[in-house]
Amino acid sequence: MKTLGIIGFGQFGRLVAAQLADRFHIAVHDAHVANDIIATAGFGALSLEQAAASDIVIIAVPVQAMEQVIRAAAPHVRPGATVVDVASVKMLPSRWLMQYMPDTVHIVATHPLFGPQSAAKQDGIAGRQLVICPIRGEQHLKIAALGEEMGLRVRITSAQEHDREMAYVQALTHLIGRSLSTMDIPDESLKTQTYQHLLDLTGLIGKDSFELFTAIQTMNPFAQDVVDQFVTRASDLLKQANSNGKNSD
Repeated sequence: MKTLGIIGFGQFGRLVAAQLADRFHIAVHDAHVANDIIATAGFGALSLEQAAASDIVIIAVPVQAMEQVIRAAAPHVRPGATVVDVASVKMLPSRWLMQYMPDTVHIVATHPLFGPQSAAKQDGIAGRQLVICPIRGEQHLKIAALGEEMGLRVRITSAQEHDREMAYVQALTHLIGRSLSTMDIPDESLKTQTYQHLLDLTGLIGKDSFELFTAIQTMNPFAQDVVDQFVTRASDLLKQANSNGKNSD
């Protein structure tokens, strides 16, 4: 059985470990999580150097810390190993992986479009989407096959196309959901189905960390333009509505 080293044991690192526990010999490194917590979860705790020396290395740290982690892990990755990231943005992590990882290492950038909240539902991760961006080597094909075997819907695309789409799918959605969360919108008795969708969105996104929100908004090169358009259009619509309202008096 191949060894899988997970660097980062936050919410998503724990989800990855749980989902892949019966397919790999898994051990974990996280400088901010005590070894006994990792052991209680059923996994061995490794140093960064040991985790990076696994057959497959998954980097599951926040994007803000990823360059530093990649740079520190790179000298310890074995020739022929596969390094995978699971960040919500893809262009920056892909650039860092190409920059620091040895030429002998396979690199696959991925973005599982689900999280612990989705996996906690009755159907688990089955039917969820996994985006794969091939960066170096052909190991993305094996990861795609594994994803399909686990019931995921796999899409292979470029890091640039991923970030372009995520500017709408994530940056815009998270801005709306996070804004509603800070408003603490109420569950009204006269709600419509559309309003229920807003409540559902708020409930899901409100559980994500602000660190994730910041990464989605600031580390996707396409996000700012999309968000600026939304804010401008919303402001213009309100001005137009207010102007029409005054004219009708």
